Amino acid sequence: MGKVELNKQNKRSSLLQHAYELFVDRGFNKTTIADIAKHSGLAKGTFYLYYKDKYDLRDELVARKSGQLILEAQEALKARPEPLNDFEEYLLAMIDYILNYLQRNKMLLKFITKNLSWGIFKHAVETPSALESDNLGEIYRNYLHALENTPYQCANPEILLFTIIELASSTGYSTILYESPCSLEEYLPHLHQSIHQILEGYRKTEG
Repeated sequence: MGKVELNKQNKRSSLLQHAYELFVDRGFNKTTIADIAKHSGLAKGTFYLYYKDKYDLRDELVARKSGQLILEAQEALKARPEPLNDFEEYLLAMIDYILNYLQRNKMLLKFITKNLSWGIFKHAVETPSALESDNLGEIYRNYLHALENTPYQCANPEILLFTIIELASSTGYSTILYESPCSLEEYLPHLHQSIHQILEGYRKTEG
């Protein structure tokens, strides 16, 4: 990577990092583009070289934070001493890791859950980041490949993933932040059962 490109990447990273800190501290609505530029040590005009507005930056930040968390979960599962046996076991272990991580990092939970939408996820999948480590597209392709080698037959894998993500994120948000209707620890077996039943609905029939 050349010096110019490295400088551009450093400025983008600075904008993202300082914007995240401001969004968490002040809230998205109370944070201005001028605030982000000032805390990043950049001119306000520089912001517009990278993002059209703060919503554009927020969407990239949400996708990037989400992607980093999912990739971290994947690496953690690879390091397990005992391999996971099948797709369902792997999926549940991923969800457990992510929800337990978010329980320890409630500010990240609030930021991601409040701002993540399926539209942002789809855009991130279809418009890969310049940084491969932040690429949700790679994660999504891994999901599709894993699903192909299962006893499940799903005509629309995107809808299946959407359903599971929405179920886990919305219920996880309530149990972690408000312990409603119970704690996350108490709730996880119920979430596992619900996801199991969803997957069973796609199980291939013999004959």
